[in-house]
Amino acid sequence: MAGMPVLTTILLAPLVGALVLAFIPKEAEKTIKNVAALAMGISLSLSLIAYFGYDFSVGGMQYLEDIPWIADLGVTYAMGVDGISLPMMLLTTLIGFSAVFASWQIDNRPKEFFILLLILIAGVTGTFITRDLFIFLLFYELVVIPIYILVIIWGSSKRVSKEYAGMKLTIYLLMGSAFMLVGVVMLYLNAYPEGSRTFSMEALAKAHELGNLPESFQVFAFLLMLIGFGSLLSMWPFHSWSPDGYAGAPTAVSMIHAGVLKKIGGYGLIRIGLMMLPLGAKFWAPLIAALGVANVAYAAFIALAQKDMKYVVGYSSVSHMGFVLIGIAALNGIGITGAVANMFAHGVMSALFFAMIGYIYQTTHIRNVPELGGLAHQMPKVATGFMLAGMASLGLPGLVSFVPEFTIFVGAFKSFPVLTIAALAGIIITALYILRVLANVLFGPRREEFDKYPDAPPSQMVPLVVLGAGLVVFGVFPNLIIRMVNSGVEPMLPLLAKLSSASTLIGGILK
Repeated sequence: MAGMPVLTTILLAPLVGALVLAFIPKEAEKTIKNVAALAMGISLSLSLIAYFGYDFSVGGMQYLEDIPWIADLGVTYAMGVDGISLPMMLLTTLIGFSAVFASWQIDNRPKEFFILLLILIAGVTGTFITRDLFIFLLFYELVVIPIYILVIIWGSSKRVSKEYAGMKLTIYLLMGSAFMLVGVVMLYLNAYPEGSRTFSMEALAKAHELGNLPESFQVFAFLLMLIGFGSLLSMWPFHSWSPDGYAGAPTAVSMIHAGVLKKIGGYGLIRIGLMMLPLGAKFWAPLIAALGVANVAYAAFIALAQKDMKYVVGYSSVSHMGFVLIGIAALNGIGITGAVANMFAHGVMSALFFAMIGYIYQTTHIRNVPELGGLAHQMPKVATGFMLAGMASLGLPGLVSFVPEFTIFVGAFKSFPVLTIAALAGIIITALYILRVLANVLFGPRREEFDKYPDAPPSQMVPLVVLGAGLVVFGVFPNLIIRMVNSGVEPMLPLLAKLSSASTLIGGILK
C-alpha cells in the first residue's frame, strides 16, 4: 500500500458508493444492494490490511495523510490511526459491512435507505481516523442527520413511536455536541496564542505541557467534554435516549448505534478529554467512576425487568458502557487498555445481538420474550448467533469480552477498589437477564406456530459469520486486540503516571 492514501480510500468508499447509488434507478433493487455491499467490502478489506499491517516496531500514528485546508484557522485534512483508533476503524467497517447484509430484505425505498446508511458509516469512520479536531466535529455532525431520517422512516414502532425515538435520539446527540462544541472552542482559543492557533490533536495534546491551560480551565472544559461525550456514551443520567433509540431504529441502525456510535463517546473522552485536559480528567475521575458504577448496576436491573428483546439489549449496552467509564476513570494504562478493548468487544457483540433480533422480528413480527420460545428448533442458525452474542455479553472465557473486562477490573481496582467491587455485582445481574432471554426465546418445547418461519437466509448469514468470527477469533487470541491497544496507550503512560485520582476530596472518599 506504499503511497496509497489508505485511510481516505476507506473513508471515501462508502461515500462514493452512496454517490453511485444516486444514479441507479430505484427499481434496480438488487444492483443497489450489491453496490452498497461492494463499497463496504472495499472499506472492510482495506481496514483489515491496515490493521494487520500496523508496524509495532514503529508504533504511534501510521498511515498519515496531511493536506492543508483552512490555513487561517489552523485546519488540516489530517488522517492517521494508532493503537486506539485503529481498532475503532476496523470495528466500524466490520459492523458497517454486516449491517448492509442485515438490511438485505429492505423493500421500502431501498435506494434512499442504503445511501443514508453509507453516509452514516462514513461519518462514524471519519471521527476515528482524523487527527484534526475541526474535521472530527464535521464528521460527528454528519452522523446526526442520516440517523434521524433512517429511524423515522424505516424504524419500527412497539413501545414508542419511531418518530419519538428518532427525535429523542437526535436531541440528545445535538445536546451532547453543543456541550462538546463549547469545550472545543474554549480549548482552541486558549491552547495557543492568536496567530499560532491550531486544531491539530497532537498539538492540542501538548498545550498543557507549555502551561497554556491552567488547572481551573481544564476542570471546567473537561466537564463540558464529559457531558458531551458522556451523553453519547449513554452515561447515567444522560442515558434514556439510548434504549428508545435502539427500539425504534431499523436493524442496521441499531447495529451501528450500539456497535460504534456510542464508542465515539468513549474514544472522545480518551483522545480529546484525557489527552488534552489531563488535570480536568484527574479532577473528575472519581465522579466518572461513580457514574460508571451507576451505569453498570442501574441499567442491569432495568434490563432484568424488560420483556422487549431490543430493550433488554439496549439497557445491557448502557450497563456495559459503565465498564468503559470505570476503565477510563482508573487513569492507568491497564484500565484504559481494557476500556478501549471492551469498546471493540461490546461493539461486535451488540451488533450481532441486534442482527439476530432484527431477523427474528422481521420474520415473526414478535419481540416480546414471553411470546416466543423454542425458536432453536426452527432457526438453529439464528440461535447460534444469538447464543454467541449472549455468551460474549456475560463475559464467557474464550469469547471477545472476557479479557477486556478482566483488564478493566484489574486497572480500576488499583484506583477505586470499593467501586470496582460494587461494579463486579453487575456481572451477576448480566448473567441473569441474558440467560433468561436465551432460555425463553430459544429453548423449551417446539412450538408449531413457528414452523412456518424459515431459518436465516444467505444474506443474514453474513453478519452471523463475520461478527461471530470476530467474537471467537479475538476471544481465543485476545492479544490481537490487547497488543494493538497497548501500543496506543503506551505513549500516554508518562502522563498517566503524573495523575492520581486520590488528590481530590471526592477521590479520597471513594478510594
